[in-house]
Amino acid sequence: MLPIALIDSTDGLTPTLDRPRPDRLVSGNPLRKTWVLHEAGPVTAGVWECEVGRWRIVFPPERQEYFHVLSGRVRLHGPQGATDIGPGQGGVIPPGFEGEFEVLEPVRKQFVLVDTAAQ
Repeated sequence: MLPIALIDSTDGLTPTLDRPRPDRLVSGNPLRKTWVLHEAGPVTAGVWECEVGRWRIVFPPERQEYFHVLSGRVRLHGPQGATDIGPGQGGVIPPGFEGEFEVLEPVRKQFVLVDTAAQ
């Protein structure tokens, strides 16, 4: 059994830096910062920050994400239209989702990824 872990800050931790793949960019070329704070089996959790921009995303059928926006604003563009998510709100990207992720204002969010293929 894993111990209970307190994760209260990314201070002093080094994030992974990346940008969207060029073939998926719609607008901008935002820098993304990811702090992975927990990994266990099919679950990965952490904090993610991103500059303004928009790119296409494709989730595999075995992966889904829950996230909670701490600051900033994002818009998910999917088959049923667009959904804006801002501070204090959460969102779910379902398995197999194909659409676009747009950062409207620099964003910081907590995320939990579940990848059932990792089980």
